[in-house]
Amino acid sequence: MPASAGEQKESEPDVPVIAVEYTYSSATAAARDEVRPDHRAWLSGLVDAGTVLSTGPYADGSGALILVSAADENAARALFESDPFARAGLIDGARFTEWRPVMGAFVAS
Repeated sequence: MPASAGEQKESEPDVPVIAVEYTYSSATAAARDEVRPDHRAWLSGLVDAGTVLSTGPYADGSGALILVSAADENAARALFESDPFARAGLIDGARFTEWRPVMGAFVAS
């Protein structure tokens, strides 16, 4: 019999998940539009490698959230230095925070 929501096994992933939050300025919107194909190709390679778990922009255009499987925040920071948006100076702010999912799609079963 399946466990109820209150009885679900809580476990942490084997490799930490780092939540990367980008913030953007409206002043860089046109430049981001130009660089976006390269940015998305770069992210797609990381998705294919299993490094990026999920990614997408905020609906209001103020930034994006990227969930990354990385050894730690420093490893994620080093990886994201090669993001085409970062190389072009199009990210106003980037926050790297270890995230500990305990239930749902990002928890190993």
